[in-house]
Amino acid sequence: MRARDRQDQEGRGTPGARPRARASAARQAQAIQPGADQGRFAGGDLPADHPGGCRPRGRGGLVFFRRAVIVGVGLLGGSLGLALKRTGFAGRRVGVSRPETVAQALELGVIDEGWSYDQLDKALVGADLVFICTPIQRILELIAEIGRLAEPGALITDVGSTKRRIVAAARAHCGDGIHFVGGHPMAGSEKSGVTAADPFLFQNAIYILVPDDAVPADRYRALIDLLRLIGARVLELEADHHDRAVAAISHLPQMLATSLVEMVGRLNEERDHYLPLAAGGFRDLTRIASSPFAMWEDIVATNADEIGGMIDRYIAALKDVKARLGEASLGGDFEYANRIRGSIPRDAKGFIHALHEVLVQAEDRPGVIAEIGRVLGEAGVNINDIEVMKVREGEGGTLRLGFDSAEGAERAIGILAGVGFTARRP
Repeated sequence: MRARDRQDQEGRGTPGARPRARASAARQAQAIQPGADQGRFAGGDLPADHPGGCRPRGRGGLVFFRRAVIVGVGLLGGSLGLALKRTGFAGRRVGVSRPETVAQALELGVIDEGWSYDQLDKALVGADLVFICTPIQRILELIAEIGRLAEPGALITDVGSTKRRIVAAARAHCGDGIHFVGGHPMAGSEKSGVTAADPFLFQNAIYILVPDDAVPADRYRALIDLLRLIGARVLELEADHHDRAVAAISHLPQMLATSLVEMVGRLNEERDHYLPLAAGGFRDLTRIASSPFAMWEDIVATNADEIGGMIDRYIAALKDVKARLGEASLGGDFEYANRIRGSIPRDAKGFIHALHEVLVQAEDRPGVIAEIGRVLGEAGVNINDIEVMKVREGEGGTLRLGFDSAEGAERAIGILAGVGFTARRP
């Protein structure tokens, strides 16, 4: 598939991200400060009457984005348009896509104004904010074109899953007065296209930005606050750190899942008793092997060195395990992995801070999950994550609820106990 044929197919967002139920009472996320190796969270309070502009952290007055152009109105671009609308963005939302996509986006209320790709120059007139929401290869092409057409003062950002090549292209093609900040929202869906756009897609999602000292502080702060306004948690990472991290936690797992399924598939062709024995563990481990190559082609092409380095590290780790098979020392590996696995935040949209969890015993009956959500929602307690942990038909099971604060978790326990549920902290 040629890059231009893919220009409107931004895919499903971050590979491997699980679809999220729409939030019923989304709460503005507060900034948090992780360890230095995790990057730096950007945050700060928004003004009470904030309609889509933001308070700069340096000098200058209140800054507002008046014309936000979304190039590539698919899942991510469409969700961004709806999120801006939902939060009361005061500026104009302008979309650039194929004509049929523009027509759909206008009908769905995703954008206020739409243009085709060959009318990009018209769309950029007066634009002070541009989101490039296309596949990586198309982003690289568009940066040069937008860098040439954008008006001085415009801030350009993107949603690509790798960052070094994109940031380098922006530095080469964005002239004086045209500013670029690399971006990567850790959000996605199993669906694609503008018809799958979700105004809550970015709610509580980690949204990585690559800071650049050349970008004026007021405009950079404006972007941060706008992203926080749509519910994202902004994390600042340098481009090389970003690409190395996603190679380890996203790209390497994809390569492992794909190669493992391929290996077992070949074995099954030789003797067909392998796949019938593949149970839940194998399916869980290899779920992402179902991802289409079209979604990964640009990612692998632009991060091959970091992915290759992580594969080498994993091969070395496997060789070490192989050398100690049958030895008691392997138990230490299991214990360490178990401890690390247990410390990983459970929310699939990229929470870096731990949620405060509550376990709830629930009967196996229709509507029990809805009842729990209704009771807590009526009390103003927001559930940030929910997981069905164990269920036996006719006997019920355990639900794991995640809350943004310890206070919220304790309130939930009390409220649920008051209506007959057994709830406790893990």
